[in-house]
Amino acid sequence: MLPRRWMLSWALLLLLGVQPSVTSVLTAASSYEFTAYRMQHYHLGQQKHGCRGAIVVAEARSSDEPVLTRRCVVMKVSDLTTEKYLEAQRQKAAAIFILLPQNTSSLPLDVVQSFMVSESEVLLRETLIPVYVVPEDDQLLCMYEEVKQAAASRTSSIFVRVLRSMVTAMGFQILVGTNSPIKPITDNTLVTLEGVLPGTGADLPTIVITAHYDSYGLAPWLSHGADSNGSGVAILLELARLFQKLYSTAGTRPQYNLMFSLTGGGKYNFLGTKKWIEENLDHAESSLLHDNVAFVLCLDTLANSDELYMHVSRPPKPYSPVYSFIQHLEEVVSSRFPWVSLEMVHKKINLVESTVAWEHERYGLRRIPGFTLSHLEDPKSELRGSILDTMSQVDFKKLKRNGVIIAESLARFMYNLSDKGSPKEVQVFKGHMDFQDSRLSSLMSVLTSVPRATQLLDKEPRQMLLINSLEHEFRRYLLQVHRHTFRQDKRDPEMTFFDQMNQPVMMYRVKPAAFDLFLGGCIAAYLGIVYYAIQNFGFVYTKLKLAVKSKHA
Repeated sequence: MLPRRWMLSWALLLLLGVQPSVTSVLTAASSYEFTAYRMQHYHLGQQKHGCRGAIVVAEARSSDEPVLTRRCVVMKVSDLTTEKYLEAQRQKAAAIFILLPQNTSSLPLDVVQSFMVSESEVLLRETLIPVYVVPEDDQLLCMYEEVKQAAASRTSSIFVRVLRSMVTAMGFQILVGTNSPIKPITDNTLVTLEGVLPGTGADLPTIVITAHYDSYGLAPWLSHGADSNGSGVAILLELARLFQKLYSTAGTRPQYNLMFSLTGGGKYNFLGTKKWIEENLDHAESSLLHDNVAFVLCLDTLANSDELYMHVSRPPKPYSPVYSFIQHLEEVVSSRFPWVSLEMVHKKINLVESTVAWEHERYGLRRIPGFTLSHLEDPKSELRGSILDTMSQVDFKKLKRNGVIIAESLARFMYNLSDKGSPKEVQVFKGHMDFQDSRLSSLMSVLTSVPRATQLLDKEPRQMLLINSLEHEFRRYLLQVHRHTFRQDKRDPEMTFFDQMNQPVMMYRVKPAAFDLFLGGCIAAYLGIVYYAIQNFGFVYTKLKLAVKSKHA
């Protein structure tokens, strides 16, 4: 038996010629709870990024709706564009919810590229509107389809459209509540791992190989950073394993110290690198960075493309170690991988800017020569920070190839093979000394198994376990391994993160508020008619009697 209010609504619809909508495909449950992940929220120096809001109490609407004011805009990854985001901002939407597919590898390439561009634009500015990313599930997809259909069905006349919306539409109320305000986190720590393969002899020059291990994206809890910069970390760990074999025998140990470092805070102005350099140069009594540093090789985003870029702050001088290494790099590429494009990109360090573009610039500010190898030409590329930077973005053949290029170039440089007349095609790393496909795959799987956002690495057990695993890898192959933990100055932090980055959300199936107004009006009209009929019963009775007689006549 249907409730009286539903029977009345149904009858009114039939009288007015409005067809009721199909029953919702959402399950019968009137409420549904899930977890949403809030957009990045941090201050880097004087620059503010992310969303300052967290509380949401609003009705869900599609991004195709013409009116979004005080509504929660629900969209898929394929829907997000900079234009739609700015329109929601302009209309002062209550919130934006972005549904993230469970399997991002199924997304078309053009959708991924478009989302990454919009994502980087969104992260450039601060907003008061809460922005959440939510992993898709059946319930959320059903809700999305319903609000999408509701937006698409608005093609009838205004009266019929409004009536259908008031009487037949089922709305979804999104509720994100919190009892405490968003608070800054100023006790952040940055961990840097350092290990050395000492060469044979005294007062040897040092080559530093470094990569940052943290990830970045729209939502920290969903940022796994496969290409940027899991690829750099994986190659660095393989280089440590391979060169350890050469250093383990006196006859093949070169006359170079080889230092490896993994740094945190790479996505936030390379603050981990900055702290580590300061620790070695300003505070440590003895450090290899004090002595003769041949160059610093920074590895950043190397799991794709047939292009390699050498980013330098100043063109290397002829006969300098950097110049010589680049020559060996060109030899290896031209002789073994001629289809790979190798290009040098020169960008001066702008001392006026508060941020640096590449990790080697941190060394350049301390007059230590270095450069960055990457398949990206533009340091502001959207590929350097996206929640869609998953394993689907990794080409393992190209990752291995880039690792081989770097390893062979280092070997030719350290052993001076070109001057000794060795053919350009000679391979130092082959057989059991080659890059192992299974190990690269395993390393990448471990690195992307948990989000590596800087906000989480010193707070969450799984992230701390990952740091411990990286340290274990260092101790397997390197000597003089140190773990440096840098804590920020709470009084004047260089970066400030904010809490409440994941929130429980309640979704309720509700009728729109206009429905109650409409139903109340109908009941009032009905009662008015009844009241009028009672008060004027004689007059009404006479009119009805005359009408019946005239009909029979």
